[in-house]
Amino acid sequence: MKLRMVGCSHHLSDASVRERLSFTADEAAHALGSWRQSHDGGEAVLLSTCNRVEFYAASSSDRLPPCPGLIARLIADAHAMPLDEVRPHLTTLRDEEAVDHLFRVAASLDSMVLGEPQIAAQVKQAYESATAAGATGPLTHACFQSALRAARRVAGETSLHSHRVSVPSVAIADFASRVFERFDDKRVLVVGAGEMAEETLRYLVDRGASAPCIVNRSPQRAARLASEWGGTAAPFDRLVDELARADLAIGAAGCDEPLVSVGAFRQSVAPVRAERPLFLLDLAVPRNFDPAIGDEPGAFLYSIDDLSAACERNRNARRKELPLAERIVAEERERFFADARRRISAPVIARLREGLEGPKSEELGRLFNKLPELDERERREIERFADRLVGKMLHPPMESIREESLGGTPHSLLQALSRLFKLHD
Repeated sequence: MKLRMVGCSHHLSDASVRERLSFTADEAAHALGSWRQSHDGGEAVLLSTCNRVEFYAASSSDRLPPCPGLIARLIADAHAMPLDEVRPHLTTLRDEEAVDHLFRVAASLDSMVLGEPQIAAQVKQAYESATAAGATGPLTHACFQSALRAARRVAGETSLHSHRVSVPSVAIADFASRVFERFDDKRVLVVGAGEMAEETLRYLVDRGASAPCIVNRSPQRAARLASEWGGTAAPFDRLVDELARADLAIGAAGCDEPLVSVGAFRQSVAPVRAERPLFLLDLAVPRNFDPAIGDEPGAFLYSIDDLSAACERNRNARRKELPLAERIVAEERERFFADARRRISAPVIARLREGLEGPKSEELGRLFNKLPELDERERREIERFADRLVGKMLHPPMESIREESLGGTPHSLLQALSRLFKLHD
């Protein structure tokens, strides 16, 4: 197996780093295309979410493993950043470690919020986008499909997802409630119209919020979301004006830099509000609101990283489900490796069988030519004898391969059989 993962996540990198290294869908497609052009026959999948940026690369068995340094350079070049500035924030996982990590990520066991339902869909989207771009291959297909199967089993066989658990749910339940006792009398502004925005609206409406205002670059998407949740849509150029009127603002829009600067806040928002409390929950990476806004009077600004303590409480509450989820992931991981070992062993076993079938057929033909008086029943009995003999000759090497596979991939044994029986590719 020649698989590498190079990336960063919420475990070791804060939001300011992740937002600089994040990829839009177009940027991810371009990065995958660049990798394919420079690594003929290489495979790649790029996963970019609020909490992680991870580049998975694989090589075929006859090529060198993907170079982590080249992957790091690709990530740096994609954002026009010096490699030395990017490299300290990146982690590299190899082969079995990379597989284990991906399985845990897809099953939401590595998420900031344990059991977060969005991550499996994000992994699936990253895999499907890479496939559409022609960047995937046999190893990435097998690995991501197995990881997604593990995620489905965890969702279906444990109660890890029995209650909706996501960054927006924790944000509203643990953070917004600290500022507001009720939401039915608050003016809610949502910036963005994607999955995160819709998820946040769901929890706000459950808490009593009504008539939210949706601001998005696409008026059509803003109108659709507003219609669905009984709100109104406002033009994107009125974002600051709507912020001045809001009690609660959710930032969930894709952007390259903050949509609201601290200067714009001081000039156009603060004078109107007269220090009336404004709760801002910035769920976007990169961030929608300038972090300095949190220092302004009356402004309560929280970002993704501020959720870490609440997420840890969430993890503890669901700790009892972890053993079963971990067991499912371990089963699917072993199933993946067993399948991989069979794929490696199968060609050698097939060539070994073919190598014995040829001489068997030749000798049977020679024997039948010398004994033309044999009837059909006698010929079939001799053929069965030859088949049993070949089967018994194949049994010891095949049994050895199976036993060796239990402890790992039987490379040395396969190579020895190939040399002994002169099995050619």
